[in-house]
Amino acid sequence: MSFEDKTISCVDCGQDFVHSADDQARYAERGFTNEPKRCRACREQRKARGSGGPGGGGSRPQRESHEVTCAECGATTTVPFKPTEGRPVYCRDCFQARRR
Repeated sequence: MSFEDKTISCVDCGQDFVHSADDQARYAERGFTNEPKRCRACREQRKARGSGGPGGGGSRPQRESHEVTCAECGATTTVPFKPTEGRPVYCRDCFQARRR
């Protein structure tokens, strides 16, 4: 399949950019069916902001970890939530054993 350079208007800034024949060939090799919507500068800004969407450059917020002592066996462990005062917290093994 032969490709030709295409001029596309960026959805963010409105500037025209060239989707080169080489880039189109790479897209086809990777199985991409959609053309790019944004120029390189806007794509990089979007990645830097972390609003990439599915498969994009977005990242999740860092998960908080809290060190606690297991109410069952006394082992020190970390949990991905802030423990509530007065409620027991269990290590993974004790939690799994209590679920069964």
